[in-house]
This record gives sequence, C-alpha cells and structure tokens, in this order.
Amino acid sequence: MAACSRRRRLAGEAEASSNIGVSVSGVENENGIDSPSRVTLQDPSELTRHAMRRARQAVCCLPFQRSFYRNVEQTALSSSELVASPDWSSQTRRRLNANETEDLLIWLIQLGVLRREVDGQGLTERVRLTPLGREVLIPWPETIPSAGIGSRLMHWCRRNRPRW
Repeated sequence: MAACSRRRRLAGEAEASSNIGVSVSGVENENGIDSPSRVTLQDPSELTRHAMRRARQAVCCLPFQRSFYRNVEQTALSSSELVASPDWSSQTRRRLNANETEDLLIWLIQLGVLRREVDGQGLTERVRLTPLGREVLIPWPETIPSAGIGSRLMHWCRRNRPRW
C-alpha cells in the first residue's frame, strides 16, 4: 500500500516537473523511507534564452534610448543624475521623475540588464550595464525599436502581475 502511494506521488511529481522543466528523483533507503530528493533544473541555455527574450521585450517597452545604455556601459549613472541631466531627451523617450526612473532601473536590475555599482562602502545608487545587458543590446547598435501594443501589454503583465 505504501509503495503504491509512493509511486503515485513520484508520478505526480514527475508530471508536475515536466510542466515546469524540473525533474525530481527520490530514493528509498534501507528503512523504506525516502531520502532527500535530487532536483535537476532545466537546461541553462533555455533559461538564458528565456531571460534574453524577457529582457529584450522590456528594453523595447521602457522609455530608455540606446544612448542611455551606452552611458551606463561606460560609466555608472544614478536615477537622480539622469533626471537632472540637461540632455535627458537624448537618453529617454519622455521626461521621467526621480521615483519613476528609480522604479525602471530596479526593474532592469531584476531582469539582469543592469546591476548596482559597488564601492568601498557597499552598494551605491548608481547602476552599470551587465554582460547580459550588453548581449541584449547587440541587435540594436543605433536605436532600439519601439514595442507594439501586444508586446507592451505582455510586458505590463510581467511587470505588474508576475504571478497572474
């Protein structure tokens, strides 16, 4: 009876893992009790492709222009510096306030496009472009295309309703 329910549980875990790209394997020890299961994540290259696709969509949907990403690739930049910059129109598609800019930078950090700069005291408010961010921007050496309405809607859902 216990073996039957164990098989049913493992079959359920295997079915669930096939939907999310995780495989679970459990092993019975000499007492008939499961030892800790080993979890194997999906192929890292597939995770990278998914992260790239999500980051590229975000970059197209956000108001930052290619020159902004060039600047954060070369030097660190904070949201307050960007807002106070006299050439903001060359870096963003529209005027942003400090809070909105910080929220957008945090979103790009969560996606892996940007990272916080670190100094001797710890993290700072300044951001830099990550290697993933450089790779995301390769298709657009001059200008980043504006996203369509479907892409913007999908991006809004990812950003505002991540578990929806």
